Amino acid sequence: MPETSLAGPTLEQLETARRLVSRVADQTPMESSRYLAELLGAPVYLKCENLQRTGSYKIRGAYNRMAQLSDEEKARGVVAASAGNHAQGVAFAARELGIAATIFMPVGVPLPKLQATKSYGAEVVLRGHTVAEPLLAAAEYAVETGAVFIPPYDHIDVITGQGTLGLEIYDETPDVQTVIVPIGGGGLISGVAAAVKQRAAAEGRTVRVIGVQAANASAYPASLEAGYPVDVAITPTIADGIAVGRPGILNFDLIRELVDEIVTVSEDDMAKALLVLLERAKLVVEPAGAAGVAAILAGKVAPEGPTVVVLSGGNIDPLLMQSVISHGLAASDRYLTLRIPLPDRPGQLARTSELVAQANANVIEVLHTRHGHGLKIGEVELELSVETRGPEHRDLVVETLRAAGYDPHIVED
Repeated sequence: MPETSLAGPTLEQLETARRLVSRVADQTPMESSRYLAELLGAPVYLKCENLQRTGSYKIRGAYNRMAQLSDEEKARGVVAASAGNHAQGVAFAARELGIAATIFMPVGVPLPKLQATKSYGAEVVLRGHTVAEPLLAAAEYAVETGAVFIPPYDHIDVITGQGTLGLEIYDETPDVQTVIVPIGGGGLISGVAAAVKQRAAAEGRTVRVIGVQAANASAYPASLEAGYPVDVAITPTIADGIAVGRPGILNFDLIRELVDEIVTVSEDDMAKALLVLLERAKLVVEPAGAAGVAAILAGKVAPEGPTVVVLSGGNIDPLLMQSVISHGLAASDRYLTLRIPLPDRPGQLARTSELVAQANANVIEVLHTRHGHGLKIGEVELELSVETRGPEHRDLVVETLRAAGYDPHIVED
């Protein structure tokens, strides 16, 4: 197969990495989705890296980087910093290669990610409350001890390891025309884009690659507009796996050349996507890993032939999942909270419950108070949490109450 002049690792380097990475990484399933295909207007396939060993694609880049260390470097050990997925990838790869690993993680890291990293044999040090602080601590540790720092995305060996996923995508869907990939620092999409674009170019055709960032952590649009990597403020996001405030230097150059488009998705979009993947595909995916599906649901991607969406990870804390599911239900108009002022006399609670039942909705929580802000003397406030079946059913519940003389107010998040 002839080489091309596209940027990034060559096909020969990618194939070499694939042989290395196959020692530890699974070839994950490629699942079709009729539901998403109907929404997009083109065939949609889900590349399930959420089912990868350690729960994400990160094992690919970590192992490819560490397998190429010299014996002297391996003896010095490795160090990394991460809020979860990269930590687990480095810890697992280190165990398989017989290398001592020290991982710096934020103090508030979800317990399952912390326990998994420790279970792979790494020494975990909790430092700071954002990813930036563990990164600084890890860099200082590398200088002090001689341990080799394993970056999460900004290294050619890491990019090449992540690019092995692109080779799998092309092998499994050779007619692919669009690949959608979540972006944090940019290591995954850099490698995937290099792989699929070179494979396509060797056959005389092109593949469109679209990146997706969380709107609350979208460093790439601003950086591409500026022409160089810039820092952006990260506001709270459920997509902790892609919450990176500045692009990698090497990643930025590759993405600028190889990626066709970058879109952003909201917190509601990702919550809806997680819910869709649970219900329609029976897949547990973390919010960052569901960003590509979120882009389809939000109408951010124009249809262009068979489309592969990378589900980049499935490491989600059960408590966060509970919260995100509730948020996704509300964002999909399937969970409705109403505040209803009522006269303070017997029978009003039973009457409103009866009206909700007549609209075929289910009350799941009730709060009844005489102390609500703005209530008149002789008036109480009823707060109802109701399960509904979507926008039309939500409107029916509200109109049923209004027709009976009540004044329900929808509580927004």
